[in-house]
Amino acid sequence: MTKRYLVLENGSIYTGEAFGAAAGAVGELVFNTGMTGYQETITDLSYANQMIVFTYPLIGNYGINRDDSESLRPAAAAIVTHEVARRPSNWRMQISLTEWAEKMNLPGITDIDTRALTKELRDQGVMKAALVDQLAADTLPKLRTQQLPTNQVQAVTVHSSYQNPNTGATIALIDFGLKNSILRSLAARQCNVIVFPADVDAKTVLEIDPDGVMLSNGPGDPQSVSYVIPTIQALQKVKPLFGICLGHQLFAMANGAKTFKMKFGHRGFNHAVRSIDDPRLAFTSQNHGYAVDERSLINTDLIVTYREINDNTIEGLKSTVYPAFSVQFHPDAAPGPHDADTIFDDFLQLIAADKRRKNAQKI
Repeated sequence: MTKRYLVLENGSIYTGEAFGAAAGAVGELVFNTGMTGYQETITDLSYANQMIVFTYPLIGNYGINRDDSESLRPAAAAIVTHEVARRPSNWRMQISLTEWAEKMNLPGITDIDTRALTKELRDQGVMKAALVDQLAADTLPKLRTQQLPTNQVQAVTVHSSYQNPNTGATIALIDFGLKNSILRSLAARQCNVIVFPADVDAKTVLEIDPDGVMLSNGPGDPQSVSYVIPTIQALQKVKPLFGICLGHQLFAMANGAKTFKMKFGHRGFNHAVRSIDDPRLAFTSQNHGYAVDERSLINTDLIVTYREINDNTIEGLKSTVYPAFSVQFHPDAAPGPHDADTIFDDFLQLIAADKRRKNAQKI
């Protein structure tokens, strides 16, 4: 097999074997702690332009199928593994991971000590990295000076509205990098979903008179999407609102809070969170490199609803003024545990309560 090199901006170099596309890649190097769900992870648009290190040692053992992708193509810039399965097998499999990666122009490197690499990222934080087939004198200097893109949301959002019709509540869903599993979760509840681009204005959303508004997940720094803040501020005043992941961060910013970049983020399907109102823990699927700064909640109308049990970061917020709330984790759980699946039901109950309140005011 062909040798391939993973070069980190701190000067570390990992030598492994190439698989997938015969192409190089540059991106932010992050790690994911999930034991399964590599297909959903690689196609999750929240990973746009990132290089994913899988901490689980064997990846690809059940291949790739047509049903489990979160978007049509890989979102990741590259994937890094310790071992890629040579003989994948599963009744749902249509193609192997290595064949699919080659077909989708996704470069990968295997035979890497992913434990050592993950420890390095935990100690020093996520950083830029390059995947190359040949080392050159200027590989590291070029990497260090290269600017990574900051327009990830504009690159992955839809450019025109579309409908996922059904017979239940009408949900206006603003797409910052929408996962298919969110649509599936809403469809399972008979929601009539209309998806809007990230730069939609409040007037356009309200023209369809939705029962509620959702803010989707998505990639990158929430500050790069600050243009949507006035839209969120206008919508939450008149419609129940629910944000997930990046949508959670933008909801917080629209209400006066700030965000910060985490050292290495939360990426995986085994993150335990605690509800402030319930002593039980929920294991959740997460993928974020930014979080809401708790100090910035002072003098806002937001209160914390969920916390991560390991680092105590904020995992959920709600407004004390408007029927609006958000969670940092993924209740759609694709992949991952379904402990928090009922949060979609909480949103629909909030919509129903808001309708009852408005009807009572008319009497």
